[in-house]
Amino acid sequence: MTHAPAHPEPAHPEPAAPAPGSPSPVSLAAALASFDDLWSPRIVAAVNDYDVRVAKVEGEHVWHVHEHTDEFFLVLDGELDIALREPAGERTVTLPRGSVLTVPRGTEHKPSSAAGAAILMFEPTGTVTVGDRHDEVPDHVDATTGHVLPTP
Repeated sequence: MTHAPAHPEPAHPEPAAPAPGSPSPVSLAAALASFDDLWSPRIVAAVNDYDVRVAKVEGEHVWHVHEHTDEFFLVLDGELDIALREPAGERTVTLPRGSVLTVPRGTEHKPSSAAGAAILMFEPTGTVTVGDRHDEVPDHVDATTGHVLPTP
């Protein structure tokens, strides 16, 4: 009579390829390494009706406002300043690496970074990076709804 070992070796099947349309991880480091453009966000994922966008930034963006949506910022690397025009006056918030800030809808704001930063943003799909109202858009700012990352 043959007995099975008390602790059989676990099987290690080859991982299956993901089915089309199934979720797969995205490396933010690889996504950021795939482009050099400043102020030109790339869409790395979607959550419900929102885009998750990453961008490299340096210098100043443009004063703008999103009338119908908040804007979420997460600093992945570097430091980001966000100037805000509020009823009490103008102020600047500095976000070091790992910090988040939500700019409320209807608040005029202007992101900038003297030394450069990498950021992640949540915005409703189709939201233009320069908002609904904005100052004149300089050549170094991409007025876009985000660019799809190139596929590897």
